[in-house]
Amino acid sequence: MGIIISVIFSYLLGSLSFSYIFAKKIKKVDIREHGSGNAGATNTLRVLGVGPAVTVLLLDVAKGVVAVLVAFWLTGHGIGAALAGLVAIAGHNWPIYYGFRGGKGVATTIGALATLAFIPALIGAGIAILTIAVTRFVSLGSLLFMLGTTVSIFVLSERNGYPIEYFYLAIILTILSFWRHRQNIVRLVQGTESKLGKKK
Repeated sequence: MGIIISVIFSYLLGSLSFSYIFAKKIKKVDIREHGSGNAGATNTLRVLGVGPAVTVLLLDVAKGVVAVLVAFWLTGHGIGAALAGLVAIAGHNWPIYYGFRGGKGVATTIGALATLAFIPALIGAGIAILTIAVTRFVSLGSLLFMLGTTVSIFVLSERNGYPIEYFYLAIILTILSFWRHRQNIVRLVQGTESKLGKKK
């Protein structure tokens, strides 16, 4: 029962699209119709500016954190917490409140993975931040975050005692991230991907 409750809660929480809400409040627009068309922090930066973008980023990260913490409380560590993280990200990507058109789930993924496996997520974040700082490609940093975190969970699992479900979750999220970023990957290969700070 605890797993069912945490999964439902996580999906409904994940479905809150703060970039959509902020764009409607501030500019009276649907953010999915502007900029890159993505309902996330990077596109919020393009459409609304730095302040709203940072707020959206933090709130989207918080969705992943809260979903996993509630699952810890209801089910403990293991499959319940992993499912809660996955479903919160699914809610962000396919939100029930907004016609199932959401973002790519990067910030919510960061929040969920950092709560489940902090050190691997920190390693992945370091790789991502360095990549974005050098290349200014947020999409590339996001993909390398997933790869770095997944490999780190595998390498550190025996030492830190991470449940095997967390590694499986990381693999699923990596595949999902690459699929959601498939158009970005094409643009990266073609040299047409937008850089951070560049108006689309």
